[in-house]
Order: sequence, then structure tokens, then C-alpha cells
Amino acid sequence: MNERLRGVATLVAVCAIGAVPAAAQAPGSVVARDARVQGRTYTFPGTGLEVPYALFVPSGYDASHAWPLIVTLHGLGRPYDWMLGYEGIIDFAERDGYLMVAPLGYHPRGWYGSRGPGIPQMRRATDATESLPANLGELSEQDVMNVFEIVRDEFNIDANRLYLWGHSMGGAGTYHLAATYPDLWAALGVAAPAPSVDPDQLESFTHVPIIVLQGDEDRLVTTTREWVAKMKELGMAHVYVEVQGGDHSRFINANADTLEKIFAFFNIVRKDQRPQTN
Repeated sequence: MNERLRGVATLVAVCAIGAVPAAAQAPGSVVARDARVQGRTYTFPGTGLEVPYALFVPSGYDASHAWPLIVTLHGLGRPYDWMLGYEGIIDFAERDGYLMVAPLGYHPRGWYGSRGPGIPQMRRATDATESLPANLGELSEQDVMNVFEIVRDEFNIDANRLYLWGHSMGGAGTYHLAATYPDLWAALGVAAPAPSVDPDQLESFTHVPIIVLQGDEDRLVTTTREWVAKMKELGMAHVYVEVQGGDHSRFINANADTLEKIFAFFNIVRKDQRPQTN
């Protein structure tokens, strides 16, 4: 680990923000209003379902060299392109040269497999009438990996700079996919994560640096502090940013200063910087 990451790994930052209302969003809203964000679909193998995903490619993309990729996992019930509408996120990705992809996770409430391979126990919309596949969790996880591979096949992606981050349900998915594919990711980010397992899950990916963002007025702050304490116990390279007055959502999706910390962290962490182990 380089000296910059040594310093970052022990940092605990506390920030203050004001409350900014977040607007409701229908699927495809970000794609419709921001020409830089592509709305795409692919046919999910074995089910025939056309599943959407959103993609951002920097304007200067040149296939002659490898580019970093960020996979983003949205929160419970959110549209596939939700996170690419966060305040400043496309500007940061353009500035720092990241491709970003936002999978649906097969269903807006699939939990990316973090609650098991079946139908997750979850709060459903009162008017939801659709039947759910018995292996929804498995499909949700696989959708992320399908989209990930589609992007890797189409673009020149740097294998040393593959990043994963998620918000709320997406934070639980980030923990799960890090534990499932521990040698894939250069670094991780979670915002107000909502895991349904205990912090021992971290033992599967102790070598992967992580940044954790959490509002102190969110009810999940107690859980997040427990997970961060476990990271410290395990000697993980981590940054914990607890935002004073921060809620569950607006502290990250409507505040560019908080969101930029994800990019600042990913900018200094690569897989090939890690010390070699036997």
C-alpha cells in the first residue's frame, strides 16, 4: 500500500451539510435529461427479459489505452439510472476519466443477492402486483455481473481499476459482491449501507480498501459504526466519513461535496498497488 493510502486508511472525517430535497424519479429520467448518460438494454440469458442499464463513457474515451470502471448499485425500489443522476456524479466521472455503469439488478427490489438467492424479504410497494421469480436474488446478482461483462467486452477497461459502490440496498449489494468476487475489485464504496448479515462478511475481502459514507441522523448509523469497528479490528484499509445532520439519502445524492469523496478515494487506489502476499 502506498503512503497516500496509509494516511487515508486511518482517517475519520466529519462533515456538515444542509438538507436538500430529492425529487422523485421515473425509470429513464436521467437518460432523458442528460445526453451524456446512455440508456441501454440487453436480453437476460435464460429468461428472455429485456433488462435496462445506464452507461456513461467519458467524452475523451480512446480505446488505445485502458480506462477505469465504476459499477454503481442503486437503493431499494429505485430506477436503473437513479445513481447516475446524483448531484455532480457525471461531472466527476468526466473530469477523472471513469466509465460508469448502473445495472438494474433485474428488479428494483432484488437486493443483488445480498439476502440470498430466493425472493428477498422486503418492503414492497402497496400497488405491486407482479409475480416475482423464485430465484430473484440469484438473478439480481447475475444481472450486475452480466452488465459488468458487457461493458468489459465492449470497452478497454483497466483490470487494476475496477470499482464497486452502492447506496443503501446497493451498499448491502456491494458488501455481498465484494465477498463473492473478492479478487475482482480495486476498491469499494458504500453510502448508508443496509446489510442483512453480520460484519463477519468483511473477512472475505479484508484486502480490498473501502470508503464508508454515513449520515448520523440515519437509523442505520449504529449498524454502520459496528461494521466500521470490524474493519478496524481486521486491519482493513478504510475511510469512514460520518456526516453531521446527514439523513439516509440526501446527504449523498444531493450533495456533491460528499459524493466527490468516492472519486477522491478511487483515484488513489489500484489493485497493482497492493503488497504481494503468499
